[in-house]
Amino acid sequence: MSLFQFTARRLVSQAYCGLQAAASKKQRFCLEMARPSSNMADFREVFAKAKHIAIITGAGVSAESGVPTFRGAGGFWRKWQAQELATPEAFARNPSRVWEFYHYRREMMLSKHPNPAHIAIAECERRLSKQGRSVVVITQNIDELHRKAGTKHLLEIHGSLFKTRCTNCGNVAANYKSPICPALAGKGAPDPGTEDAMIPVEDLPQCEEDGCNGLLRPHVVWFGETLDPDILTEVEKELEICDLCLVVGTSSVVYPAAMFAPQVSARGVPVAEFNMEATPATNRFRFHFPGPCGTTLPPALARHQTEIIS
Repeated sequence: MSLFQFTARRLVSQAYCGLQAAASKKQRFCLEMARPSSNMADFREVFAKAKHIAIITGAGVSAESGVPTFRGAGGFWRKWQAQELATPEAFARNPSRVWEFYHYRREMMLSKHPNPAHIAIAECERRLSKQGRSVVVITQNIDELHRKAGTKHLLEIHGSLFKTRCTNCGNVAANYKSPICPALAGKGAPDPGTEDAMIPVEDLPQCEEDGCNGLLRPHVVWFGETLDPDILTEVEKELEICDLCLVVGTSSVVYPAAMFAPQVSARGVPVAEFNMEATPATNRFRFHFPGPCGTTLPPALARHQTEIIS
């Protein structure tokens, strides 16, 4: 088992709850000594030679499309933050409230569109595939904006707003209905004074598999849950073969995703961070490009002069 696999398995065995790992004195010393470059020309030379590119994305790439994160100060839906609603316990106590929250998010996403960062990534994947090169997107986002932009090789490690999972039979299915069930029509308003709809369980989204009719839940990874081991295995394989890694719009503090890029960097692979500001992992990387991803990423991923397209 590789070092990456061992570390990933150890971390994933812990609950997914915004886990943050403290750096050792040696790690902190190394972070202070490193100096990432912001030279775009140098990055472009590395990009031109890369055969297998892994792009890890987080909430920052979708924020530029107007997608709220529900994290941190001001990130409330009614009087709750996501950490209070996105848990198995919250769903068991009040599935109606949790479904109102996710119905609101699903309906909101129907009006959102990919921004230049999403589009640049999808266009890069299409172009490089014609050259025998590969791009994989490993995203923490559940909004499907990468898919909407046209990205094909996509690993959604936290699931999707537009997939459901049956709490009875376990069936996972894509679901783009609007509303997802009649009882949620017009519900989910985020205003603090809004009363809970208190929808009976039998009127919430139900499984359509023959003879099941079990209660559906959003197919997302909630706080207190672990990542899908099959998805994680795919992530491991991609990170072990990549020869260039991009970290786009992620704070690099939520584990296990926060250790993906540092593990890649530790084996000598160039890592480039595109983020509004520096993160705890910045000094482990070869490149750092501050600013909005929609501004910095398109020129970074544009066709290089040495590329030959048939």
